[in-house]
Amino acid sequence: MQKEVRTPWIKNLGDVPATLNYHEGTMWEAISDIVAAYPDYIAYDFMGIHTTYRAFSEKVEACARAFRAIGIRENDKVTICMPNCPQTVITFYALNVIGAIANMVHPLSSQNEIEFYLKESGSVAAITLDQFYYKFEAIRKNVNLPHLIIASVKDALPLPLKVGFILTESRKMKKIPKGAPVLLWDEFLSAGKLFKGEVKVSRKKDDVAVILYSGGTTGTTKGILLTNLNFNALGAQIVATNPMFRPGDTMLAVMPMFHGFGLGVSIHSMLANGGRCILVPRFTAESYAKLVKKFRCNFIAGVPTLYEALLRQPCMEGADLSSLKGVFSGGDSLSIELKKRFDKFLYDHHATIQVREGYGTTECVTASCLTPIHMAKEGSIGLPFPDTFYKIVKPGTEEELDYGEEGEICIAGPTVMVGYMNHPAETAETLRVHQDGMTWVHTGDLGVMDEDGFIYFRQRLKRMIVTSGYNVYPSQLENILDAHELVQMSCVIGVPDSLKMQKVKAFVMLKPGYTPSDENKAILMAYCRKNIAKYALPYDIEFREQLPKTLVGKVAYRELEKEELEKLNAEKNAEAEKPAE
Repeated sequence: MQKEVRTPWIKNLGDVPATLNYHEGTMWEAISDIVAAYPDYIAYDFMGIHTTYRAFSEKVEACARAFRAIGIRENDKVTICMPNCPQTVITFYALNVIGAIANMVHPLSSQNEIEFYLKESGSVAAITLDQFYYKFEAIRKNVNLPHLIIASVKDALPLPLKVGFILTESRKMKKIPKGAPVLLWDEFLSAGKLFKGEVKVSRKKDDVAVILYSGGTTGTTKGILLTNLNFNALGAQIVATNPMFRPGDTMLAVMPMFHGFGLGVSIHSMLANGGRCILVPRFTAESYAKLVKKFRCNFIAGVPTLYEALLRQPCMEGADLSSLKGVFSGGDSLSIELKKRFDKFLYDHHATIQVREGYGTTECVTASCLTPIHMAKEGSIGLPFPDTFYKIVKPGTEEELDYGEEGEICIAGPTVMVGYMNHPAETAETLRVHQDGMTWVHTGDLGVMDEDGFIYFRQRLKRMIVTSGYNVYPSQLENILDAHELVQMSCVIGVPDSLKMQKVKAFVMLKPGYTPSDENKAILMAYCRKNIAKYALPYDIEFREQLPKTLVGKVAYRELEKEELEKLNAEKNAEAEKPAE
């Protein structure tokens, strides 16, 4: 039963408007309006240091001047390979000031991946942390990278923490050689003081400002070209769908800035509306829990695995979460059972809200659909944002299906990308102008729309398992497994099979206190036979202490698929090498 709402700001919220007015300028111009309105509000916190909007603006101006001093110009691409720290935020917006394009890359990427991102984008400069310098040094001979700027986390720390960092972390890092062809952060900023020309470049709302990376509909890594309007529209939509937001509200920014969820929701949507970002460069479930308590955050956003881990943190016992106004889940399917457990957890810790699931793709920056605060439907990912349209089409076509019919999710609206960088054929396949004259993103995801306009995500089209002619959706089986008292988390994959095409296999992480055993496997198999259609039954359940995760915390089902394929190939090779009888 849904609990009674007790908070005054939830009452009389009214309907979310169908259409909004969006900032006509750049991302930084949108934030400049906030600087003028709330100069003394805190823009971000980092390890105990608070930075006001006025000070933030000054830092961005100094960084923009430094970029101009080293020759970065309008439309140049600059790679940002950094965690969530002040230099990342400052650099990102400084590039926007001068009309350059920020190429966002995960700092834990391998050196080969970094080489790919630099070449694919044609970056003329990059910024990274000192601890990642040697990845860039190893590939620099293979790329044309005139400028490499090196920052350090210690430069953004308060004095006591800086001393501690130097005594501990710095000693572990391999030193950058003297005379290395790099610009240290302080040297970089000092060079900017000598630049006397005009810094700001006039840019339009539809100009490309950011490159984020995604697998697209084929699974091949591609750069997604996103505009100023894409991000500013998202910022307006986030606030419109969360009318309880007030300037000064805090957002725990743990989702990384190389990802649309972290950059679009946790950073830009907050800063473009006067919010306060708690920047977290790296975290564990324990440190995340402590930050939520310490800052009495108003908004948190994360992937389901993060919330699942939060449930098990002893330090959350007795915590007061009454300050929370919004808890958002995205990036992966939130199982019905996990939502129920986390909603109860919130209620038991004095929160007056429930977790709200959203959905989106990097091709639309991030979220484009969210569960309304006043109404939820079990299993639904909510309603489209203002000015955002969803339709369900027959896969492989533009034929719209009726309510309740399952098909491919298509999205249109102000956050839709310009296209894939250097991939015109796939851009044409993904972005299609329908007979209504609108440009639609074909997401490659299966879903359903009900008569009230609520959207239900089913599965990635290519993750669907086809076994003996039947369609099996892994997320549905995972919901069933996750509901069992033995199961902490599960992942279901399809394994190639000569007779069935694919057969279903489940990987299970047991709850603390339970151990892998034949007995527990038999219990779960009996439970599956009771709750799952015969054609969709797992042929095997494999226990794992941990399930593999992607860089953004999703369960990495592709790793499990790869492992199973390698096992099958090894078995075939062994069979082929047996001597003939």
